[in-house]
Amino acid sequence: MEGRALFSTAYLPPVAYMAAMAANDVVDIEVCETYAKQTYRNRCTILTANGPLDLTIPIVRPHGNHTATGEAGISYAEPWNVRHWRAIESAYGASPYFLYYRDGLEKILLTRHERLIDLNQALLAYLLKKMKIATLTELTTDFEPLTGLAGDYRQAFSPKQPPQGMAFKIYPQVFQHKMPFYANMSAIDLLFNLGPESKKYLETSLKA
Repeated sequence: MEGRALFSTAYLPPVAYMAAMAANDVVDIEVCETYAKQTYRNRCTILTANGPLDLTIPIVRPHGNHTATGEAGISYAEPWNVRHWRAIESAYGASPYFLYYRDGLEKILLTRHERLIDLNQALLAYLLKKMKIATLTELTTDFEPLTGLAGDYRQAFSPKQPPQGMAFKIYPQVFQHKMPFYANMSAIDLLFNLGPESKKYLETSLKA
């Protein structure tokens, strides 16, 4: 493993995010930055019978454009978490390992977390545990300017562009009989389909 790295927070993060995280002993999760919209911070992509589907958490920014990521709240004006869970259940109910992992994930999603970071950290801890990844995570206490150096992954993962320096091998997906393989879905796609082999897959996704 490579020591220490710096990541943005992410909602049920993509496979690339988890692969990079698994390669580090300790990861600092950035919470002091100004909250950025249209990112994985409050969005994930699952694979449904109709193809990829984005699931987005409605965010409350108490300080408007000056809201820090650690202060970003979650709106429950609509039952988005129930809808997200139903979408996940529909997409992965027939996957090999859904029954093994569903209860813990459902409990976290249906718990009313007031802050985005609290929900994301609970989900991340769940994924790390079930994938048997030993990486430790901590929240930042000060903002560090963007460096672009190795180990600063805060801008490395975006829904708008594919990750660099990774190779994703094909693994079985629920709807492979009707559609091509989709790489870099939410890590739950990997977990529900590969189960205990998820960690090994992540380790082989980083190019040498």
